[in-house]
Amino acid sequence: MATKRKRRKNRGPQPENLAEPTKFRLQHGDFTEPVRESDPDTGLTVVHRRAIDLLGRMLGNGTISAEMREAGDAFHADFRRAALDHMPAANLLRSGGGTGLNLTERIVHARTRIAEALEAVGGPASPAGSCLWHVVGCESSVREWAAQQGWAGRTMGHTQAQGVLIAALGTLAAHRAKPRARRRDKMSADSA
Repeated sequence: MATKRKRRKNRGPQPENLAEPTKFRLQHGDFTEPVRESDPDTGLTVVHRRAIDLLGRMLGNGTISAEMREAGDAFHADFRRAALDHMPAANLLRSGGGTGLNLTERIVHARTRIAEALEAVGGPASPAGSCLWHVVGCESSVREWAAQQGWAGRTMGHTQAQGVLIAALGTLAAHRAKPRARRRDKMSADSA
């Protein structure tokens, strides 16, 4: 006698809503509201969600000013332009020499701006310089930097590390404002 077997419905993983960030991605930061745009290649309407980075969260919380955010974004852009993402330590102004490394003017200028910015906050070995390098440049979290790098090999608490980042961004914003002020002064002196 044959017995009837009930077929089980396959209850495998349910399809994800591709318009929403995954659970894993949501663990690593917030997103803006969806923005509908037209894709320039296909003309189709697409939905974008922009990830909110550390500086964006700090600006949203009122922890830093817009000038500090701009200074941090400029430092990060120069860091990327200078191709320093995966360099643990190097002389920023050294040319490629005989290694076959072709440094363009753009990379050299970006490295010069990074070196000047680090000197403005106390040098790369200072707490502010180390924080800018690792948190803003390499995109480590403040907690990671505080636990792993800290200052002079000593770890520090998260709140102290955030204070170091805020101070570094304030100093960096003031450093970036100086050349603009000098240019304005020069232009007003020339016109007088």
